[in-house]
Amino acid sequence: MQRRGSNHRLPSLLFRSRISYVMLAMFATMSAVYVAGRLWQDAQNRVYLIKELDRRTGKGHPAISVDDTLKVVACRNQHKRLAALEMELAAARQEGFIGRYTPETKGNHTRKRLMAVIGITTGFGQKNNRDAIRKTWLPTGVALTKLQEDKGIVVRFVVGRSANRGDSMDRDIDEENKNTKDFLILDDHVEASEELPKKTKLFFVHAADKWDAEFYAKVNDNIYVNIDGFGAMLASYMDKPRVYIGCMKSGEVFSELSHKWYEPEWWKFGDGKSYFRHASGEIFVISRALAQFISINRSILRTYAHDDVSAGSWFIGIDVKHINEGKLCCSSWSSGSVCATV
Repeated sequence: MQRRGSNHRLPSLLFRSRISYVMLAMFATMSAVYVAGRLWQDAQNRVYLIKELDRRTGKGHPAISVDDTLKVVACRNQHKRLAALEMELAAARQEGFIGRYTPETKGNHTRKRLMAVIGITTGFGQKNNRDAIRKTWLPTGVALTKLQEDKGIVVRFVVGRSANRGDSMDRDIDEENKNTKDFLILDDHVEASEELPKKTKLFFVHAADKWDAEFYAKVNDNIYVNIDGFGAMLASYMDKPRVYIGCMKSGEVFSELSHKWYEPEWWKFGDGKSYFRHASGEIFVISRALAQFISINRSILRTYAHDDVSAGSWFIGIDVKHINEGKLCCSSWSSGSVCATV
């Protein structure tokens, strides 16, 4: 019985063996086809490379020339620079930079660029100064609007906010502005005498963002300005794109803590302790390009103890024309001057 069962299993084992041989043969065939295909592809690549080498060497050039390598490196560097410039441009646009002025047309009327924006720095306890200016050289009400329309000059008192936001000092300024409409209120600035340099910087930032003008001027609230003479003076500098105009000076840097003009960072000005050339803080003017420069770089421009020195420091190292304008020396009234201390 056992021998008979063994005879029955034999055909079954032979059948299974044949299937294994067939599968093995199919696998071997497929492997051979794949390998042959790869070898053929490699052969084609080698043929192409040989032809390319022949073409290059036939013209007397090396297969991979130094010139080609430099071109690739230069191309990559250009791509990196382009990407960096695109990022800077996007950041500049976000900060309010306008590369070229485009007039706005409404109906048949085209908006013209203003001649100047004048910011008069003032404070909470200086209403008497503001009223004196309104009674002398700054028009009020409809005349203030007419000054902008006819002469292209905007004038605003510049003030920040109280450290105790919303207190009586803030409310008094808001009420005064409601009646006169001649303030530029810096909501992101806290009023303090030691913060005047930052206030001056923020004025230029906000003014450049709000008004498109040829020039931007900072004036103290104890200065009398002849508006007509001021406009005529600015007109003579219209052909200069990057100008810094004022009564230029330099002077000693004071390191004594008790001194009125103490400079905490006096050591930055060298062993001679002398300031660089800068415009006096009573009144000075910068052109549109410089105001936009301040606006774009507001977060990295350094301020020192005094606003006139701070402003002068922003224009060191860039292509700016410093103009010593005698008409803006306001310490004494003289013939041809456009300003004087009240």
